[in-house]
Amino acid sequence: MSKLVTIYGGSGFVGRYIARRMAKAGWRVRVAVRRPNEALFVKSFGAVGQVEPVLCNVRDDASVAAVMLGADAVVNCVGILAETSRNKFDTIHAQSAGRVARIATEQGVASLVHLSSIGADLEAASEYSQTKGQGEVEVLEHFPTATILRPSVIFGAEDGFLNKFAFMSRLGPILPLVGATTKFQPVFVDDVATAAEVAILQGKSGVYELGGPDIMSLRLIVEKVLAVVHRRRLIVNKPFFAGSIIAGLLDFTQAVSLGLVRNGILTLDQVKSLRSDNIVEEGAKGFSDLNITPTNMDAIMPSYLWRFRPDGQFDDIRDSAKNLKA
Repeated sequence: MSKLVTIYGGSGFVGRYIARRMAKAGWRVRVAVRRPNEALFVKSFGAVGQVEPVLCNVRDDASVAAVMLGADAVVNCVGILAETSRNKFDTIHAQSAGRVARIATEQGVASLVHLSSIGADLEAASEYSQTKGQGEVEVLEHFPTATILRPSVIFGAEDGFLNKFAFMSRLGPILPLVGATTKFQPVFVDDVATAAEVAILQGKSGVYELGGPDIMSLRLIVEKVLAVVHRRRLIVNKPFFAGSIIAGLLDFTQAVSLGLVRNGILTLDQVKSLRSDNIVEEGAKGFSDLNITPTNMDAIMPSYLWRFRPDGQFDDIRDSAKNLKA
């Protein structure tokens, strides 16, 4: 029988790409998710029965252990960008990460890949980064040979980053930004998945910081998005104190509505994160140590942001028609 990998959060943004790559490599893939009925699309990643979504609650020892049974490798992709009444950073990023690592050791799993993020640090300003740092501590305490991947902001067809700015460009002539000068090193989602695949297949261990080939300010990234979607907008850099006020009001609205109105725009914790650059630290291990050449963002953006153009897929035809002479 082929080897088995259990991927926690395997139907999510990054997890689905890892699942597809491991299936292509010939592994059986067990996709552990909260709602298997919403993850049925992962079955198409492999042959019949090769990729299966299974029910799992990462807050529960028995549930985590059940879906890990018989696995040769484990990947933990579970994470959240903002807290809700039911999902807290500490529960998801730290406690659940430690639970997966501990049970992997108890079951004798050969390799563990944990998805963290650049900026993960117990002393970070944002709770997101603090709990990511605590998660790394928990993982290495229980599984010292684990591979920890720290990507910068991730882009790809299903991302909540470039798609968000492209959508915002539709709403009016002004595009406000908090942290416009903050630097990022955008990394393609499939490159992160490739790193996870290499870590498993080649038995890598240690911490790898994953950044794309270019370091850019948030303003430059948004300018590139606007160029792809063929829209002209005035980018206004809002100071952090103004961003904190806006984010605080949005967080308050979510709280008083008991989560019925969800803050998917900007949270106070995200404002804190934006105060720090999100780039690979000098001297850190990265893509080159995994023999991976990261993909340029400019080469990928048009393949999925075209739908935000004024005329969608017909924009190029319209522009071409302008050059025709009567």
